[in-house]
Amino acid sequence: MRLPALFSVPGDALAGAAATGSAPGSRTLLAIGSSLCLYEAGMALNDWADRDIDAVERPHRPLPSGRVRPAAALTAACALTGAGLALAARAGRPALAVAAPLAAAVWAYDLGLKHTPAGPVAMGAARGLDLLLGAAATTGRVRPALPSAALLGTHTLAVTTVSRQEARGGSPLTPLAALATTALLTRQVTRRSAPPARGHGAPAKDTGTASALKGPRRPTRNSGQESAADSGQEFAALLTTALGAAYATTAARPYFHAALNPSPPLTQRAVGAGIRATIPLQATLAARSRSTATALLIAALAPLGARFAKKVSVT
Repeated sequence: MRLPALFSVPGDALAGAAATGSAPGSRTLLAIGSSLCLYEAGMALNDWADRDIDAVERPHRPLPSGRVRPAAALTAACALTGAGLALAARAGRPALAVAAPLAAAVWAYDLGLKHTPAGPVAMGAARGLDLLLGAAATTGRVRPALPSAALLGTHTLAVTTVSRQEARGGSPLTPLAALATTALLTRQVTRRSAPPARGHGAPAKDTGTASALKGPRRPTRNSGQESAADSGQEFAALLTTALGAAYATTAARPYFHAALNPSPPLTQRAVGAGIRATIPLQATLAARSRSTATALLIAALAPLGARFAKKVSVT
């Protein structure tokens, strides 16, 4: 089940909620539960579908080593898929409308698309849908979250493409492409967005004689609120930059090493780093949406994932 990778899942729904401008709620928690179930269903189904390949390339894995029966893995995948869809249904029809194609993408990837050119695209789509699941569950709307979903899906596509050569090694061009993708995504998510436009019809500032006749202006509650809002936006911008840097540094160095020497150990390390980098990317997307508390909550999952990754491989 690869517990360390599980810490990269809650941030999908939380970033989706942030993209809609809403705080996470009880339905967001249901979306997180649904995401966790569907993610683990994909893990179990992946090992079941690849048991013959793993018997040759990775005989230490649970199924080829005999520690887990194939029927038990398939049963777990089915049960977890059902649980994921049930939790999404509890979050509302919009959430279920996203969870159903998400589950279909997971099963299609594991059973047919994984070893085809469409495999990385399917995995990227699944991660993007997972983010949209959080948006749909929280507000019933997915359109505001589409840009964030596209960015997260692009990152996942790059990681999945690298993972296709982690067992045998391969071309250095693949990790180089992932490194370039990481740089472009970092630039995109940390780019400072324009401040929200003020409402139409706002009174113009007084100047010249009119200002003199009115005398000195007293500070108003509105000006204080505007100052607080400006400070909040500035903090969100700084947090976005810091989290974007954390994302880049988490993924870039292992990708670079894999490009220099695309051997299985270094490629597997690059894939693991790409999975762990998902968390700071999710946090960056949340901070970019001015949801600083949500961003900090997501970022707090990173050290937990790193701690468990020392005991269990994420790949």
